[in-house]
Amino acid sequence: MATIALRSPQYKSITAGTNTAYVLCVITIGGNIEYTLRKNAVAGDVVLFEISELCRDFINITFNGTYTPQTLTIQTTVRAYNSSDALINGSTFNDIGYDGYGTFMEGDNPTIPFSNRPRWLLNTDPNTLDVYYIYVPNNTAGSLPYIAVDASMGYLGYSAQQTSILASSDYGQYLVNINRVDCTKYGDGHKITFVNKFGALQDIWFFLKSVNTTSKRQEQFQRNIVTSTGTYDVNTHTKQDFNTVANTGITLNSGYYPEWANQWFEQLLLSEQVWLTRIDPFDSADTQVVPVNVRKSSMVKKTSLNDKLINYTFDFDMSFDYINNIR
Repeated sequence: MATIALRSPQYKSITAGTNTAYVLCVITIGGNIEYTLRKNAVAGDVVLFEISELCRDFINITFNGTYTPQTLTIQTTVRAYNSSDALINGSTFNDIGYDGYGTFMEGDNPTIPFSNRPRWLLNTDPNTLDVYYIYVPNNTAGSLPYIAVDASMGYLGYSAQQTSILASSDYGQYLVNINRVDCTKYGDGHKITFVNKFGALQDIWFFLKSVNTTSKRQEQFQRNIVTSTGTYDVNTHTKQDFNTVANTGITLNSGYYPEWANQWFEQLLLSEQVWLTRIDPFDSADTQVVPVNVRKSSMVKKTSLNDKLINYTFDFDMSFDYINNIR
């Protein structure tokens, strides 16, 4: 069973047999037939269907603080028929769809995790592929995404005191070193959770200072305040504001990461779904998960040669208006 990356094109094809008149492609998602595509063909034609764009409509990664595997079960049946609607030949493809992507250099029809299974669903130092590393504040628990032997996605939790996760044939065949970071100078750090290139929820911590901002947009008109007797109230606005919309944002500094972690920040930049976990402003003993959008549209990959210490600054906009206007 293939584990296909749905943010990149995924092609299914068939070579039409003798007397073929047309080819049907039936896409079943989660046990339900969702699409039936038809193309006219003749014997010997290679008929190609691209399915990822259609299938991705059925996956919407959500996050509320709980790490839940979110994939699609996809069956694609491609069959050739003659003019009398009799079956000539066909193939069936069974896949699991991940909301991930492959790069151009990784080739066509990319599959997750682009290597053997089981494996942790995040990138690591390419020079030490047999060991993974993550960077987490002291006394903080979390979860790591993985793909199992049977192609299913899962999340493995680690405690607030753990400094490593041993390899396992069930979830990850490589050791994970949990590097603990003291960020008390700037608080407790800020956790950003995003959908990475593997289609899994990945945490990345920003350890240094943060800056909160509020901005507004509004319209204004010149108001007539003269009364019927030719007087006016000096305490009344003549330039009246209306349709005020406010937005809030936060600027985060990552702290010092190794050069190979550039790929994490690149995937954060390219992610379409991002969340910030922050202290609840109405209850400091609780946290809340907030959907955010990455404001920046480009990044310069930093290196230890050029930049010595590698720190990234990211601007995030809250993915909603500050003044509640949901109607």
